[in-house]
This record gives sequence, structure tokens and C-alpha cells, in this order.
Amino acid sequence: MAVVVPELNELFEEAYERAGLEMRSGYDLKTARRSLNIMTLEWQNRGLNLFTIEAGTIPLVAGTATYTLPSDTIDLIEHQLRTDEGTTQQLDSYIQRMSVSTYSQQGNKNTQGRPSQIYVQRNATDVQVTLWPVPNDATTYKLAYYRLKGIDGLASGVGGATTSIPPRFVPALVSGLAYYVAMKKPEVAERVGPLKQEYEEQFRRAADQDQDRSTLRMVPFRGYA
Repeated sequence: MAVVVPELNELFEEAYERAGLEMRSGYDLKTARRSLNIMTLEWQNRGLNLFTIEAGTIPLVAGTATYTLPSDTIDLIEHQLRTDEGTTQQLDSYIQRMSVSTYSQQGNKNTQGRPSQIYVQRNATDVQVTLWPVPNDATTYKLAYYRLKGIDGLASGVGGATTSIPPRFVPALVSGLAYYVAMKKPEVAERVGPLKQEYEEQFRRAADQDQDRSTLRMVPFRGYA
């Protein structure tokens, strides 16, 4: 039976909650992404290589709602609607991520307009995104994103022989993010020590389970503005 790893936004929310915080804004998501990237550097220094973060764009076609991401995608971390790319008027606008239940309740899924919401579907063999409203022809849109990319056999999807983030490392990832986020928030300074202790314990457990597995190669993303 395949183990389904939660989506990254759910892991981010869990990390914030463990730190005694609430993820409320786009900045909170951005700082969580930055902490995740720094943590990949730390894991690399410990000899553990799992994934990298990569930026990308997808040109949107009027009347087309669904797009497939590169085959080695694990999940999307951040996403914006980009207009007027390459000009002085270029603008990236926030797109709200919606759950499968929210998308299923959209009355008319064929409504066209300026996309304001995105549904990320992690299938067994790929990751697809569906935009709502469906892009219209009012202007040229692109979906700009940061994705978590698997390396050396970490393919996309939630089932089958290759999975996303190895389930044994999910507790360490969440605990580490909680610790990293708490270090940046003075109001929860008293939680930093216990969170670090929990993180180290979860990492040790995962690494012990992984000691007989082949080494993977991790390349942290270095393209932040």
C-alpha cells in the first residue's frame, strides 16, 4: 500500500502550527520556501541529498484550464499569475491554491476570465495544475512558479515504485521547518530549543533508516532575487 505524502502547503502549515504560529500571507509562504531551501543546504552538508527547488513558467492558452508540470515535479511551493512579461509593466499577482473539495464545488468550471485560483493535482505519474477561471484572451498570461523537483529517481506522483518526498523524511522536514521558522520569530523564541531537539531526533531516525539506501544528489536552488 502506497503512503500518500501531504502536499507541501499542508507541511508548511503544520510547521507553522508546531512553532505556535499561523501562516497567513504570501510572505509567510515565501519565507517558508526560503527556509526549505536553506535546509536542503544543511541536509547536503550532512550527506543527505533528496531534492532541489527550481523556478519556471508556463505560457497559458486562452480556453485551456489544465497544464502538466515537468515529470520530475514533486509539488508546487509558490505560484503567481504573470502578465506583460519582459516589459516595464510586468506584474506577478497572487493566485490562491484551492483544495480538491473547493474545486469540485465550483459551479461552472468552464467560466473564462482572469485566473485567480489554482488546483494542484498530484497524480500517480505526474503533477497537473488547473486554473480557475479558465484563462481568457484579454491579455497574455503566464503561470510563474517555484517547484520542488526530485533528483536521481525521486519522481512525481503519490504512488507506484517512485514516490515524492520519502515518507520517512517527512517528520524531519516538518520539524526542521518549524525550527527554522521559529528562529525568525521573536514572539516564539521559547520554542526554538524544544523544536531544535525534536528536529535533530527526527532527522536521526530518518537517517538511520536511510543508511542502507543509495546516496542521492541534491542541488539547492540558487536563483532567488
